[in-house]
Amino acid sequence: MEINFEKYHGTGNDFIMIDNRDGQYNAINEQQIRSLCDRHFGIGADGLILLQLKDGFDFWMNYFNADGKPSSMCGNGSRCTVAFAQSKGILKTQYHFVTADGPHEGKILPNGNIKVKMADVYSIDILEDAKLLDTGSPHYVKDVTGLNEIDVKTEGKKIRYSEVFNDKGVNVNFVEKQNETLISVRTYERGVEDETLSCGTGVTACAIINAYQEGENELEIKTPGGDLVVTFNKTKNSYNDIWLIGPTKKVFEGTIII
Repeated sequence: MEINFEKYHGTGNDFIMIDNRDGQYNAINEQQIRSLCDRHFGIGADGLILLQLKDGFDFWMNYFNADGKPSSMCGNGSRCTVAFAQSKGILKTQYHFVTADGPHEGKILPNGNIKVKMADVYSIDILEDAKLLDTGSPHYVKDVTGLNEIDVKTEGKKIRYSEVFNDKGVNVNFVEKQNETLISVRTYERGVEDETLSCGTGVTACAIINAYQEGENELEIKTPGGDLVVTFNKTKNSYNDIWLIGPTKKVFEGTIII
């Protein structure tokens, strides 16, 4: 099978983007996706996204992790998909699309940054030394000092494969507060099974946890791959109107035979 693809990244979180609106790649399978995402023997990426049609929406973002398995919401991936959709002629001032966790909105800002509306958050579980919440994907959030010295892959893997989370997995975020409106985040992602340079649902989770603790509702988040902004409203029963904002970039395009 010959596949036409483009490679995008959002603050270093990189994706293979494939236009599948005509259904020609419906037969792509788990092993093929895993091979395409392999950084030594394939294109290399944290995940693969199929741009597909869906009644009632501008598009469906069909997302797969680097392990080839279908995954839940990907914040940076959705921002990249908005940019990809625009490049493929889906021209809107506001996008309405759907992912594994339901409907979302996307906007391209005048400076070229892309903002995506995330799912509302209704609960936060308080653990012994961390917080747990779902922002479209499950996230474990742990406050630390000395973030740059942490072995994120080793420590994140211990938590992800612990008895509590081993079955379904969890994304693990280590957070260091810089000031009232700035935090730094590093994330171990399930499905990639390694640290990624940025995680959109992860920084969203960390921003909400910071609001739970500090009360701020607009934060800048520094990741190894670049800077993101998260804004939201906090009500008595939920965190809502949550927006993930940041840059995207097309890296290259090509054709590969698998």
